[in-house]
Amino acid sequence: MSAGRKKLFLVEGGPTPTQDVVDSLRQLYDVEVVPLAQAAAAFHQPDAQAVLAEGITSEAAGRLFAPQAQRVIEAIGEGICIYRPGEGVTWANQRFASLDEQTRRRAAEACEQGAQRLQNSKPAKGKGKNSGAVTSDHGVRFMIEDRESERFFEVLVSPIENVGNEPALVVGVLWDVTETTRNELKLDAIDRAGAELVRLDADVVRRLNSAERLGLLEEKIVRYAHERLEFDHFTIHLLNKESRRLELVMSEGLPPEVQEVDLYAKREGNGIVGFVAATGRSYLCQRTATDEKYIQGLVAARSSLSVPLLMHDEVIGVFNVESDRVNAFTEADRQFAEMFARYVALAFHILDLLVVERYTTGESVSSTMEGEISEPLEDLQHEAEWLQELAARDPGAAEHAERILRDIESIRSRVSDVRRGPRSILGVEAALKEPSIDPLLHNRRILVVDDEPGIRETIGDILHRRGATVQIFENGDDAIRGIEEAFAKGGASFDLIISDIKMPDRTGYEIFSAAKRVKPDLSVILMTGFGYDPHHSIVRASQDGLQSVLFKPFRAQRLLDEVRRAFQKDDPAEPKVDGAS
Repeated sequence: MSAGRKKLFLVEGGPTPTQDVVDSLRQLYDVEVVPLAQAAAAFHQPDAQAVLAEGITSEAAGRLFAPQAQRVIEAIGEGICIYRPGEGVTWANQRFASLDEQTRRRAAEACEQGAQRLQNSKPAKGKGKNSGAVTSDHGVRFMIEDRESERFFEVLVSPIENVGNEPALVVGVLWDVTETTRNELKLDAIDRAGAELVRLDADVVRRLNSAERLGLLEEKIVRYAHERLEFDHFTIHLLNKESRRLELVMSEGLPPEVQEVDLYAKREGNGIVGFVAATGRSYLCQRTATDEKYIQGLVAARSSLSVPLLMHDEVIGVFNVESDRVNAFTEADRQFAEMFARYVALAFHILDLLVVERYTTGESVSSTMEGEISEPLEDLQHEAEWLQELAARDPGAAEHAERILRDIESIRSRVSDVRRGPRSILGVEAALKEPSIDPLLHNRRILVVDDEPGIRETIGDILHRRGATVQIFENGDDAIRGIEEAFAKGGASFDLIISDIKMPDRTGYEIFSAAKRVKPDLSVILMTGFGYDPHHSIVRASQDGLQSVLFKPFRAQRLLDEVRRAFQKDDPAEPKVDGAS
């Protein structure tokens, strides 16, 4: 081939003398003459830039290029068939022939319907009369669903040749859209499940206490997650903003020792859950044995999927599912989990808002009540002072005046206690007036921990007056050390633990866990303000044998009832929750 000149193949067989054509073209091309039988091969020569053929009929061309067309059609990978209306499939490629009989039959039915639609009207965009059929510029599109195998196919029916207004032949192109359709159905299902997840009736939820609220949400989350994601282990951790600790609030399939592992929102050294909480990015672990971020030895999981719980782009926790199989989760699963996690985060946020609303409403109502009764109390006080001026002439009047003034002060004190809400205990005066020893409490060793000085000191005084030995702690770390040291020495240990749930350094569940480690049957009573349980200690502890929960502001008598109940060994072990909040 001459440099810079193009290569042309001339196919013999036309009426024009071959040599004359060659002589004419050699001024522009390097010409090579090939027989008709080699024409197809000429098309595939790497240096061929033109092929000239004359006098080849369409029938001859079909025989000539049919093998190449067949290879192209088979290489496409989709099912292709030629269908003659009224007769059936006249030709199909190997992909179409490999489909099951039912799918081939339904594809043929689609071709028949498509041919009728193409005959009756010109193609126009929009939905057709036939169910599941859509007409476009390229033909008629159908969806085929095989419910038994849960597979989905699309079929595009297009005309090949027409006889008048009737299509003599149509071609059906069929491709598998199972994965895409399943993903779409899953997305729709997750969207519906998420909407149901956050559909929390405010009036109903307000009547529930913290444990019942979270239990309601947990039941929904587990049910919908199982329906949309296949997993063997499941956890939800919420982030403690102050300590950056990840609190386990929900789990399924995890042994107790795994639930006690401390995890923090850090990129390194705290497993995949810690990494996701620190970065706010999902993490798909296909093989835990070779993933350096996965904390080995915690549970027999072989793959995992962890996504952040985000509220206004802020990480509030981590949603994590694990499987006993490798490669159990896909990128599509990641997408599903991220969508579901957004609803989970919103549901937790709604619960917290309802609790805070009750908290602030209680304070507001108490403050309003205090303002409303202040004026009549002032009038009563003036009247009592006037009676005191008559005391010189009437000693009885002085006694009545003193009693009125004491009652006024008591009313003010009680209203103030109610307004202070979780920072107070109701009915303390009456409880302290009764110094008698209670046989159930006599010589019992009780640990009390609360970061509010007034609460812990008041509880200590009430229990001490009834014969108990009370040890008081102002923070969780000291309380846990006190519990461990008391039992480690082998001497006098504690008979009951009373702990606040929300403290700056530790949660009520951590106090509960420390008590159960040293003595599994040790009774624990937790306290929380207006049912506010940001770390969801109540549900977690209730599942593991919590004695009871007191919602502040509780009455002193209620405290005494629960303490007595803790020492009545014949009572059922199921935890009792005081009231709804």
